[in-house]
Amino acid sequence: MYRNSVIRSVALALAISLSLGAPSAFAADQATASASASAVERKAVAQGLYELAFSPKQNAVFVASSGGFGDAAGPSQVLRLNPETLAVETAIPLERKAFGVVLDDANDRLYVGNTVDTSVTVVDTATNKSVGIVQLMEKKVGKDGKAAYTHDLRELVVDGANSRLYVTGHSGEGSVLFVVDTQSLKVINTIPGLGNAKAPGLALDAKTKRVYTSNLLAEVVTVGTDSGKVEQRFKVSAEQPMNIALDPAGKRLFVTDQGSEMIRKYQASSSGFESKHPGQRVLVLDRTTGKELASIPTDAGPLGILLDAPRKRLYVTNRDGGTVTAYNSDTYKQVATYAVPTHPNSLALDAKKNVLYVTVKNGDSEPKGSEESVARIAL
Repeated sequence: MYRNSVIRSVALALAISLSLGAPSAFAADQATASASASAVERKAVAQGLYELAFSPKQNAVFVASSGGFGDAAGPSQVLRLNPETLAVETAIPLERKAFGVVLDDANDRLYVGNTVDTSVTVVDTATNKSVGIVQLMEKKVGKDGKAAYTHDLRELVVDGANSRLYVTGHSGEGSVLFVVDTQSLKVINTIPGLGNAKAPGLALDAKTKRVYTSNLLAEVVTVGTDSGKVEQRFKVSAEQPMNIALDPAGKRLFVTDQGSEMIRKYQASSSGFESKHPGQRVLVLDRTTGKELASIPTDAGPLGILLDAPRKRLYVTNRDGGTVTAYNSDTYKQVATYAVPTHPNSLALDAKKNVLYVTVKNGDSEPKGSEESVARIAL
């Protein structure tokens, strides 16, 4: 269990928000191209938007809406959006609050992380219906006599060809990797060793049978999907490593290093880890050795990251900068900036049409209970 109620509440807030960043200054290179505002369209969709996915098979954008919290909260649902207009085509009701998502397009499945319930909801994208819930663990009674989940959730990845879903379970007492059989919808393994801290990042290389995770002890931890155990762990200079993208044709890992003062305080209180690096960058690593290959400056609060390898483009959401920045993934030079205030969060790509979709969260100045947005960026 978490050490005290303060740490528990901060930990849950970190998992729910997917990012807790603090603003900082950022000076763009003078050669950087500023993207035209006409490339960006956005639409207010629903309360509590988090991750999203684009389905080429369904020609649709699926976005998770938790509904928010409190008296003004709306329903928990997955919304199916028209990819051109961002209009809601179908609202798929859920029993539990929706946060992270991963799409298995070939098998018409969207897996939705229910962070506060430590479970995953399965949505059939062909019929637009929820078809099951996978409970990843049960509640345990703590020293206070109350039953609670010892782990919460953040990211999910899926290996559709091998019928496996991988989900990180967070805990300051030891983060784990849940392994789910997507045919039986049962947990078949819980792999320990991701570190005694939050483990925000998650990426899968199905070909080499490796899952890559990051944690808030400045580590990258590699799990073998065939061995079912931790194979490697590297100390890295990214002290707040968040989301991960991997180069499918090479050995590189791209990791957002946030540099948030709030996360810094959480690290110190939960694990005693002292985070000093300012972050505000993408760290490029050799995933076989952990060697640092490059450090790419970003706008404030980098979080979401997506690699379009065929076009040699790397996209990053800068949660506190209110922007999405684009880089050449070979030279690491910034090539465009897209303004999407207030807090751009997660990314999805229509690779055929070269269109990027972004969830945009509200700031403190927006009225409580107001809808959050999805942005469409024509690249």
